[in-house]
Amino acid sequence: MDEATAPLLDLTLNPHRSLPPRGFAVLMGILCAASFLSGCLFVALGAWPVVGFLGADIVLVWIAFRVSYARAAASERLTLHADRFEIVRTDRAGRVDRRTLEPYWLKVRIEHRGAGAPAVRLASHGRTTTIGRFLGPAERIELAHMIEEALARWRQSPSTSRIE
Repeated sequence: MDEATAPLLDLTLNPHRSLPPRGFAVLMGILCAASFLSGCLFVALGAWPVVGFLGADIVLVWIAFRVSYARAAASERLTLHADRFEIVRTDRAGRVDRRTLEPYWLKVRIEHRGAGAPAVRLASHGRTTTIGRFLGPAERIELAHMIEEALARWRQSPSTSRIE
C-alpha cells in the first residue's frame, strides 16, 4: 500500500482480558483443590450435602470465565481513509457489521452520563454510533482524542477528497 492510499488511522480494538488462559488453569486448579479439601472436611463433620454446593461453585466459576473469554473474540476496527471513515464490528460469533461515515462532517463526542464510564459517539449526517463500549474510561477518552487528531490531520491534508 503506497502512502497515498494508506489510511490516516487504522485501529483494531479488542476487549481486554486480565487473566490469560494459563492463569485461568492455575486459578481453577487452586479452586478445585480448596473445594476438595473443604469437601473432605465437611464430609468428616457429617455435612456431606455441602460438597454438592462446592462442586456447583466450581462449575459456575468455569462457566463465567468461558463466557468472558468468548466475548473477547469481539473486535472493532476503525479506519480513516481519504474518502471515508469506516467502522467494522465483529461480534463473538464472527458476524460483521460495517458502517461508513463521511469524515468531513464527522464529530467525535465524549458523553458523560451519571456515574458510569463516558461513551464515545461518532456522528455524521444525522447518523450516530457508539464505539469502544468494552474499553475502560481512560481508554475511551484516549480513543476519542486519537480519532480527533487523525481527523484534524485529514482535514489539513490537501489530497483528501471532500464533499462540501
